[in-house]
Amino acid sequence: MIIAVDFDGTVVEHEYPAIGKTKLFAFETLKALQEKGFRLILWTYRAGKELDEAVEFCKENGVEFYAINKNYPEEEYVEGEISRKINADIYIDDKNIGGFLGWSKIWELITQESLENIEEEFKKKQKKSFFKRIFG
Repeated sequence: MIIAVDFDGTVVEHEYPAIGKTKLFAFETLKALQEKGFRLILWTYRAGKELDEAVEFCKENGVEFYAINKNYPEEEYVEGEISRKINADIYIDDKNIGGFLGWSKIWELITQESLENIEEEFKKKQKKSFFKRIFG
């Protein structure tokens, strides 16, 4: 399943062109979705330097997207030939009708699980020693 994720107002507070404060549970949820096999596409208005900064910010927080503002990594945008609309099964954006639901609710809607389960697993992993986390 493919999920298109907006950046400003969704992953971080809306401070464009600066990068705002990270939304509660944003990166934990995105990483957990990737671990479950969801393919994430960064779907944002940002371009150029501002886009590069957002992509790097996400990498620093442990999330690398399958594609960025395109349907697959190799896609070449040619104006008039390829639509800028991203093909996804789910779109996560703060501009949805009703506004941004919050990452806990998004997790529940997508996976039918409580985000508390993620928190417990995350805490267990953090308690393991460095070698146990790497070698199991």
